[in-house]
Amino acid sequence: MKQVLVLGAGQSATYLIDYLLNEAQKNDWFVTVGDLNREVAMAAVNNHPSGNAIAFDINDATMRETQIKKTDIVVNLLHPMFQHLIAIDCVHFGKHMVTASYEDANVKLLDQDAHRKGILILNEMGLDPGIDHMSAMKLIHAVQSKGGIITSFLSYGGALPAPDSAPEPLRYAITWNPRNVIRAGEAGALYMEDGKLKTLSHHHVFKRTWPVEVEGIGTFEAYPNRNSMMYQELFGLKNVKTMVRGTLRFPGWSETWQQIVALGLPNETMPIPGLADMTYRDFTQMFLPLHVSGSRLENRVANFLGINPTGGIMANLNWLGLFSEEKIGGNHRTSADVMTAMLSRKLPLPEGGRDMVILIHEIDVHYPEENNRSERITTTLIDYGVPNSFTAIAKTVGLPAAIAAKMILNGKMHLTGCHIPTHPSIYEPVLEELKKFGVGFAEVVKQK
Repeated sequence: MKQVLVLGAGQSATYLIDYLLNEAQKNDWFVTVGDLNREVAMAAVNNHPSGNAIAFDINDATMRETQIKKTDIVVNLLHPMFQHLIAIDCVHFGKHMVTASYEDANVKLLDQDAHRKGILILNEMGLDPGIDHMSAMKLIHAVQSKGGIITSFLSYGGALPAPDSAPEPLRYAITWNPRNVIRAGEAGALYMEDGKLKTLSHHHVFKRTWPVEVEGIGTFEAYPNRNSMMYQELFGLKNVKTMVRGTLRFPGWSETWQQIVALGLPNETMPIPGLADMTYRDFTQMFLPLHVSGSRLENRVANFLGINPTGGIMANLNWLGLFSEEKIGGNHRTSADVMTAMLSRKLPLPEGGRDMVILIHEIDVHYPEENNRSERITTTLIDYGVPNSFTAIAKTVGLPAAIAAKMILNGKMHLTGCHIPTHPSIYEPVLEELKKFGVGFAEVVKQK
């Protein structure tokens, strides 16, 4: 019997665990789900006869090594900071690993060791990154096989509440790890526009937005996501003049989040003593210089940020609770901890609501051997969650990793070393399997 170890049973892991448990009955596997909170793991396993839940502390070296040593594959959905730690153990014990996180630079250095052990460390096997890479590579390779030269590549992704479930005033809901929302844009952004490199610091990412039309839904706003340029070489786009990967939100989100960043609230490195005994007003007050004009905290915040004290952004900050007299409580270490808890409390998916995932690729292609014909190809994936059941984000993050794990266990993926899913032997079968679950792209081609 083959053993599967799933690490992490949070919001994005539920669909993956359900898929692997169902496949376990068909394939003579046993699935062990480990989470720091055993009750969360038990809920995900739900007494399935082919599964078990354990309390798992990633920092307990003996526990970590014991569990990894006896498994055949590790499916890691823990925080990205633990990716390297788990990968080292997997290489040491000769075990495959699949993760949905961006490939850590230190993990990439394990490539030769993984080759020698004959194992596959497969990173970025989720939604974004994951399905976005696979669908982009399929599209790019198809165009290049016809002699097309790609001159512009834009890719957008968003995990959002569906329009009929988008709570006011921010039209956003927490359907995945809220820490990732807090950390959005923290590394800044780098992209190319009309042959010119553009770079942004964290404090400017949310100022650089533009509208994106999604057919059948409406207008969204996009902001640049991380380092777009690293994918120019990975995707083989040497002739591209515009290279942008962007994140989608409903209009208005970025102007409010920009001010939260300007205040410095997403800081997760500076410990702050006594947070539990502070009110939220005390908390917000800390981020202002000593001498800012205004008698009330709200006016001083507005003056510091240079925004209308009675406008929509201030109303949103007030709605979030940043000016409340309520005590913070809890066991928070940093301001990012406070903001994470605040978003989780204020932005749940409404009861009976559903979420939505959007992925869009828009490429401009030139065909020099076809009378210099040019066209724009747009591919769009839209997937909706099921109310009071699996979310679209859990499905689209977990399903690619689960499918890859199944392929590895069944001997249908023969790569070794450290990879992201840009190789045809990965993306072709996984994308085909995704279609069976209704996860596919609609394509529109327009001549230019």
